[in-house]
Amino acid sequence: MPSYDYDLFVIGGGSGGVRSARVAASLGKKVAIAEEYRYGGTCVIRGCVPKKLFVYASQFHEHFEDAAGFGWTVGESAFDWKKLIAAKDNEIARLEGLYKKGLAGANAEILETRAELVDAHTIKLLRTGETVTAKTIVIATGGRPNPHAALPGHELCISSNEAFHLEELPKSILIAGGGYIAVEFANIFHGLGVETTLIYRGTEILSRFDEDLRRGLHEAMVAKGIRILCQDVMEKVTRGENGLVIETMKGETLNAGIVMLALGRDPNTRGLGLEKAGVAVNERGAVIVDDYSRTNVENIYALGDVTDRVQLTPVAIHEAMCFIETEYKNNPTKPDYDLIPTAVFSQPEIGTVGLSEEEAGKRYQELEVYRAQFRPLKATLSGRAEKMMMKLIVDAASRKVVGAHILGHDAGEMAQILGITLKAGCTKDDFDRTMALHPTAAEELVTMYAPSYRVRDGQRL
Repeated sequence: MPSYDYDLFVIGGGSGGVRSARVAASLGKKVAIAEEYRYGGTCVIRGCVPKKLFVYASQFHEHFEDAAGFGWTVGESAFDWKKLIAAKDNEIARLEGLYKKGLAGANAEILETRAELVDAHTIKLLRTGETVTAKTIVIATGGRPNPHAALPGHELCISSNEAFHLEELPKSILIAGGGYIAVEFANIFHGLGVETTLIYRGTEILSRFDEDLRRGLHEAMVAKGIRILCQDVMEKVTRGENGLVIETMKGETLNAGIVMLALGRDPNTRGLGLEKAGVAVNERGAVIVDDYSRTNVENIYALGDVTDRVQLTPVAIHEAMCFIETEYKNNPTKPDYDLIPTAVFSQPEIGTVGLSEEEAGKRYQELEVYRAQFRPLKATLSGRAEKMMMKLIVDAASRKVVGAHILGHDAGEMAQILGITLKAGCTKDDFDRTMALHPTAAEELVTMYAPSYRVRDGQRL
């Protein structure tokens, strides 16, 4: 049998790559992992974690305003962008250290270098120029922001990567895109006092989310002062005397201190040497894998965003654990993508699990839809007009809850718990016989006894 330097070599130090390397090493395998930038990947270094910290920072101005309704007098407040960046950087460095500590504790070899494939079992380490071999290889290089190179002036724009490291907070920003990254950053920058405009080619923000939540969030954002331009796109970006000048398809001329492109993410496979190893990719550059995350080359697997399946950190971790079961525990395991809870950390938040009303209407002959919109208790004294929305989608034949959607504070936290109930196959009757916890917003989920309306053959009745 051939002799290799490593049992497993992982290219990419994000959530999926680190988990597969650490667990394989803990099983006694000789493992190396290579990362060219920083360990932690998109989520920890330039994604979910710093984004959520920015969300918290952007909410405080509303907390200060709300305090007056509860008898508090809040003095003059000021925001220091540089202090936020420094605090964020310290936390990210701490988390990166924990990732490395976990790998080292499992006796995985940590390599800080770009790694490229030479063939199906050989990897070149660019920092030293040496080559190593491995019996099994995992590609977990994640994704990167789409630079929208066809846009004249795209080089003047930033992506979400650069948004985490701006030297100064701009006075105004234009964000292109209508997905969760665009929507979240629009709320973040607005909350930090930046004049914010969102431009999106679609008819409504957040495609694939439930229509009621999309519309409800749009209205809430506009009410806060965020300008949203739908069914329009940027055609040109140039540098003007006072910042950037943007010309749109509909003939508008906009001005902004910064333009941020949030137009999707591409699989990070450029220059990896996949063609040398014979690994197949699709038209977007995503690594093609089977149900077990194996590529067309038997000893090479791919995990996470680089496969362009479901671009979520917990999914990459789940795929890594399935890889371990399949490759090292003689237990072939397919990742389970059904009923993944999802949150948009907008303001107000969206939390969702299961099918939207539109998707469920195509799958089931008849639906019962339970929908509640109300002013949360906190808003009664704060005077804030923002409302919460909760929505349950029920298959009328089986009574199974097939979708749950929330717009409002802590929606993400509620969606995680709802994910368990939907995964367990709970019915509306299970919800109905669950005692309410009062006073909470979540009690609405178990006190909506009569359907708000029905949907038959995809049409509301």
